[in-house]
Amino acid sequence: MNIRRHLPQLALLAGLATTAACGGSEPAPAETSTPAASAPAPAAPAASPAAASGPRVFFVEPQDGANVKSPVHLRFGSDNYEIAAVPPGTVETVRPGMGHHHVAIDTECLPPGTVIPKAAPWVHFGDGKNEIEMQMPAGTHKLTLQLGDDKHTTIEGLCQTITVNVSE
Repeated sequence: MNIRRHLPQLALLAGLATTAACGGSEPAPAETSTPAASAPAPAAPAASPAAASGPRVFFVEPQDGANVKSPVHLRFGSDNYEIAAVPPGTVETVRPGMGHHHVAIDTECLPPGTVIPKAAPWVHFGDGKNEIEMQMPAGTHKLTLQLGDDKHTTIEGLCQTITVNVSE
């Protein structure tokens, strides 16, 4: 998809301060570039004992509690779960152990088994990508990363929420 075609939806998403907004078509991830110069370069997350025992998703950057400037470079990771693009056409069955990322601003993790809406505040990464440059208004914001299967249904335990402080 062409990101320029979806800039209005991304702008709407970036301006959200609550989960009450609604949107239209599925926005595509933006082309990535280097992180903002004011943000410290994050270290690769170390494997945790939990990672060895089960699957998880996490923010590679920014880190929880980070002070950032807009646009904010978001990059996601996963352990013990394959990230893959959604197959083309109508999906009748999901592929076990495979999913894709979804990110939202100022919302909580959805319960397991919930279909992630294809509308704001959620951005879908059905192409299997794991990063985006996201415009965000100044202030403190929650970022939620949630994995969904081929039908965009949430998977138990595969969600993380962090807080970032966006400066002007």
